[in-house]
Amino acid sequence: MRASPIRIPTVSSDTDWDFCFHLSQQTKTPAHERTDELYSTSGSGESEEDNARAKKEKDIGPMSLPKEKLAQSKKIAQLIKGKMNIQANKELIRCVILSRIIFGEEHWKCAQALASLAYGYLTLRGLPAQAKKHAESAKNTLLTWKGNTALDKEKEEILEALVMLYYTLGVAWLLQRHGREAYFNLQQSERNMKELKESYKGGVGGLQVSEKDLTVALGRASLANGWLNLALTYFEKAIGNVIAAKGDRTSDLVSLYEEIAQIEQLRRNHDQAIQYLQRMLLKYIF
Repeated sequence: MRASPIRIPTVSSDTDWDFCFHLSQQTKTPAHERTDELYSTSGSGESEEDNARAKKEKDIGPMSLPKEKLAQSKKIAQLIKGKMNIQANKELIRCVILSRIIFGEEHWKCAQALASLAYGYLTLRGLPAQAKKHAESAKNTLLTWKGNTALDKEKEEILEALVMLYYTLGVAWLLQRHGREAYFNLQQSERNMKELKESYKGGVGGLQVSEKDLTVALGRASLANGWLNLALTYFEKAIGNVIAAKGDRTSDLVSLYEEIAQIEQLRRNHDQAIQYLQRMLLKYIF
């Protein structure tokens, strides 16, 4: 049984990101200048009502407009649900730019937005080169903040971002056929998920990267490195997780049975491989 070829996108740059990023750099002005631009008066002929409104807007603060826009950009889930992947990716770019304006490039919130963008390039666009680039940009900032923060809520959000970031790096390396780098980064994601589970006392629902996704990725990375027994362990764990969550009749098991059958075939356990393929066919039929 031969493994299906992995599609490796060849695009090395993204015009949406380049355009938005450079536009934000060109239009960036100091905070005191932004205040003057947004809230300055136009001359002595203004009414008292105009002056009062301008003063009220100035009191709100120059960052209120970007913050409002950042709040409005949280429609990414709806776009993904509607399979509007390119539009969703553009919203992720917008979130990074607004986070950079509000918090600054060195803040963990900006790095968190970059990690989400990296995951978007991987899962929405299938572009591992861009995914790696943005994940690497976010990594050092997140690691620095994780080591220094004393706030539990902040630390948990950073851990969630690190789970996603290392998963993104791992799968991106795997798509580019670098098995060892892939496995190393996926292990890092697994460690952060374990730490997060301990923080949440066992429950980590709602993460972008599920435990099943991470386990399957670790299995594929192990297979890419020729570690068949380890790959089998990961896929058996993934199947167990899916059955515990959704029962043994879910269609989510189809691809897992197919991949674990491939591993058993490579291990020359042909009878076991046939059993898994039979289970896969039963899922298709019923």
